[in-house]
Amino acid sequence: MLTLSRSNNDIFSRWWWTVDRIQLLSFFILMIWGILMVIAATPMVANRIGLEEFYFFKRHMLYLIPSILTIFSISSLNRKQLLYFAFVLFLVALIFTSATLVFGTYIKGARRWISFGGLSLQPSEFTKPAMAIITAWLLSEERQNPQLKGTIIASILCGIFALLLVAQPDIGMLGVVCAGWFLQLFLNGLPIIFVIGFCVLLIIGAFFAYMLLPHVAARVDRFLNPNIGDHYQINRSMEAFASGGIWGVGPGEGIVKKHLPDAHADFIFAVIGEEFGFIFCVCLILLIGFIIVYGMLKALKNTNYFNMLAQMGLLTQFGLQALINIASTLHLIPTKGMTLPFISYGGSSMLSTSVTIGMILALSKRTTVDFSNNRGS
Repeated sequence: MLTLSRSNNDIFSRWWWTVDRIQLLSFFILMIWGILMVIAATPMVANRIGLEEFYFFKRHMLYLIPSILTIFSISSLNRKQLLYFAFVLFLVALIFTSATLVFGTYIKGARRWISFGGLSLQPSEFTKPAMAIITAWLLSEERQNPQLKGTIIASILCGIFALLLVAQPDIGMLGVVCAGWFLQLFLNGLPIIFVIGFCVLLIIGAFFAYMLLPHVAARVDRFLNPNIGDHYQINRSMEAFASGGIWGVGPGEGIVKKHLPDAHADFIFAVIGEEFGFIFCVCLILLIGFIIVYGMLKALKNTNYFNMLAQMGLLTQFGLQALINIASTLHLIPTKGMTLPFISYGGSSMLSTSVTIGMILALSKRTTVDFSNNRGS
């Protein structure tokens, strides 16, 4: 029988007694909900495109074990190990993100995916959390040694990553990355003039994205004018929420997944709205909100400056990605090909989210635990 005693010095026991179990439970519940949603949403999609009924579900479950191992492995790292991991991950993922511009698969007007050995990955998803860790380290080190110019180096790295995202293009990911980076700079004491300057650049950047990127312009035009372009997906999505009402039509009883091409991925929230209703949607949003608020409040209490900045950056990325997915499904913003963390189908999304969660748990661990105590759990 496995006993998790403080007197045990094995890796799992030490991890269990230091990890934030409230955060861990919250992420675990989100993961379980994701499995249930994939079961509900994917069979119809698989049948529609001529695949075996549970093809997507099996692939989703195939990624579950490596995702759990990823969370455990990364959350077990100490500060120094986490930094090494983040630097290596950033370098490798940035190289592969660059490679998508040449070798990437062209899907829906963008090159974001790279395929090898039958596996498709979106490298920028893995560059994103590593960027938050590196930025936090550079800013915290600059406080100790002002000659390091950590703010400038972090801005250059973010600029390189941003240019690659524009070239793909992936404006949604660009917004998520820049928001996390900017919040970290703001918490580090960014002068108000630079805050204003960033907001101005954001407006200018959005204008040029609209003017120069046809893919972006088409989505914005469709959002602003219902008489322009194809509104099939968003119309089916809104119909699904209307059909679901307060309590939903029941698990497996929805029809939107029969007609919505991305019902298992970008529009899985519409399936939730139809089959489980408004109440379940609110519960899911509250869970995501709890993860973000609880994590940020704990981060702000962290006495380690690097840990605080890194957690705030990672949680901002996590929360903004969820917000963009939900808002686009509800037609509150132009549609954006961005998954709902741990809920949408996708191996790349699940693994990259696991990296982010592992990093958050590693940074929020307790460091003062008496392992000589013999009490177990």
